[in-house]
Amino acid sequence: MARMNMVQALNSAMDVMLARDPRVVILGEDVGYFGGVFRATEGLQRKHGEHRVFDTPISEGGIIAAAIGMGVNGLKPVAEIQFADYIYPGFDQVVSELARLRYRTAGEFTAPVTIRTPCGGGIRGGQTHSQSPEAIFTHVSGIKVVMPSNPYDAKGLLISAIEGEDPVVFFEPKRIYNGPFDGDPHKPAVPWSTHPQGEVPEGHFTVPLSKAAIVRPGTVATILTYGTMVHVSEAAVRLAGIDAEIIDVRTMAPLDIDTVCTSVCRTGRCVVVHEATLFGGYGAELVARVQEHCFWNLEAPIQRVGGWDTPYPHAFEWEYFPGPARVAAALTKVMEAS
Repeated sequence: MARMNMVQALNSAMDVMLARDPRVVILGEDVGYFGGVFRATEGLQRKHGEHRVFDTPISEGGIIAAAIGMGVNGLKPVAEIQFADYIYPGFDQVVSELARLRYRTAGEFTAPVTIRTPCGGGIRGGQTHSQSPEAIFTHVSGIKVVMPSNPYDAKGLLISAIEGEDPVVFFEPKRIYNGPFDGDPHKPAVPWSTHPQGEVPEGHFTVPLSKAAIVRPGTVATILTYGTMVHVSEAAVRLAGIDAEIIDVRTMAPLDIDTVCTSVCRTGRCVVVHEATLFGGYGAELVARVQEHCFWNLEAPIQRVGGWDTPYPHAFEWEYFPGPARVAAALTKVMEAS
């Protein structure tokens, strides 16, 4: 075991897989000599060679298309899109090619492509460096969608994604890349901090892409969330003084509906939290599933907390960011309802 932050854990996952499987390659903008804008691939080109870890032109569609071709021809590409906001030029490649390849060839070809991309706010990136587009990808059949909330899961989930035979879009919340989020939304982000966050095995291990995690056991309400909002929800529970159970969904597609429903049916109350814009966000799917499967056990209307339905601001980032106070207010409201 070693103390790692999320960036170090992701780097370790790719290092392990590059050494373990000669089919694994890393590609993307500045992932080689520079080591990535957030240093997630730092040192990998030097250790494994330029033919295994290499830079690409600034063309997201080209990066994903190249990765698809590599996957079809027997490689295990891990493509980095520098910010999730930049993935849209490659969206057609994901939806029309990558997600449908196994189906359209009746299983003759697979596309074991992992697309890594930093998402979310917290670093004053403004409207073009802070988006959380995970809900868009969960709507596409044929791909798995993942967002870890801690270094252990980040490494284990990424190794599982690379080892699998199906495409995975792997979102990495950059607000917690380099250290813990302590719940104070007004604390300045320190994006280049190396403060360790958790114990992570140095070698190979996996976390399944189909299982949610119970982050905090509780008895009177359930919070369903993922990514940075796991830590915000923990702070909100302390702020509200309510014994809520926190479920880290981790893998949004496929969803571990059994863990979700077991918790909600037991507590009878549910709050759904995500950083992305509220309208049409992934929380809407969670609410629908809970309503469908847990209706007769609910003691109060389900509450949702998310980003405002506006472009992500720069000057008022912490007013947009769903902080502990907003989550605590929703938790209090769900407890007061009857």
